[in-house]
Amino acid sequence: MQQVEFFVNEEAVSVTARLNDQSFELPALWLRERCQDEQNLDQITQQRLFDPHQLDANVSLDSIRKISDGIYQLMFSDGYQGDYDFNEFRADFDTYDGAPTPQPWTANFDKSKFYVDYVELNDEQGLLKALEKFLTYGVLIVNEIPNEANMVLDVAEKFGHVRETNFGRSFEVYTRPDYIDLSSKSVPLGPHTDNPYRDPMPGIQLLHCIKNETSGGLSTLVDSLSVLAQLKSENPEGYQLLNTVPIRYRHIDKSIELIERRTMIESDVSGRVTGISYSPRLDYLPLLPQHQLAVFHRARQRLGELLNSSDYEWKFKLEPGQLQMFHNTRVLHGRTGFDASEGLRHLQGAYIDLDAPKGRYKAIKRQLGL
Repeated sequence: MQQVEFFVNEEAVSVTARLNDQSFELPALWLRERCQDEQNLDQITQQRLFDPHQLDANVSLDSIRKISDGIYQLMFSDGYQGDYDFNEFRADFDTYDGAPTPQPWTANFDKSKFYVDYVELNDEQGLLKALEKFLTYGVLIVNEIPNEANMVLDVAEKFGHVRETNFGRSFEVYTRPDYIDLSSKSVPLGPHTDNPYRDPMPGIQLLHCIKNETSGGLSTLVDSLSVLAQLKSENPEGYQLLNTVPIRYRHIDKSIELIERRTMIESDVSGRVTGISYSPRLDYLPLLPQHQLAVFHRARQRLGELLNSSDYEWKFKLEPGQLQMFHNTRVLHGRTGFDASEGLRHLQGAYIDLDAPKGRYKAIKRQLGL
């Protein structure tokens, strides 16, 4: 969490927050809405017991009195008076909302930081460590999972709620010539985002290796945050187009047709880049003037080159009893080709929503008093 300091001027009746050498005066209306007493705020759920939309927009702060370190009594022009713990305001200034700061990585990063053992997920301290790794790096490799069907659901439910799609609660990845998705063929799959045609996209994917008898079929992972930083430095104009111009993604099979339009570079509401929506087998160029379209295409082309570069892409063999869990739009996944005649390569997968690991991380920290 970023460090913020609060400064109170009782004479001027003002409260100022200072963060990263910037100062912000806290308006009276902002403070009034955040009253903390039990008559106005449920102490268990932290939900308000009043409607703040009905507050006077012109409410003013009449007086401030210090009670103890960080605790002040505030009186407002609408007659409300209450005690405030200014430490409760710190969360408003934390852009990651209590989660670890993401750390981009490249192919030469120490991958041992990605690994945990399955047994560690069965107690709160171990699960907290796993959650912190995942939220920091966007990927987690779990070792020593019982080599049984549906263990992917067992692991998924430790981190969140399973997201069911038209593929089911879980799905099988092994060679099936007539299947509706290329993942079940033996061809190589470049780095990609799963289901960009869906709204919302699956936030997190888990893949549990049950059997791998092939010499090929290596798993690949690449952190798009590192790739995007490089692309932005090389081609800021193209980067901007990928970040602002939506494109169309489409999936079709016998039972459903799904179409979604979104930008290739994904950002949160604060404008911070979180990942990419990238799937060359499913996307379509947008209709732009010739010059802009060429810039867009060259940026898209370079993005693909960087994603496949040995400087960024990590290739490894996912062994039976291992599971990889990754942020679907931040850490793109793929697979090298393999010879299906060598033997069976069988993975079982599932999806969970993106918000659950962050929520569980914060809840466990609170329960452990950390």
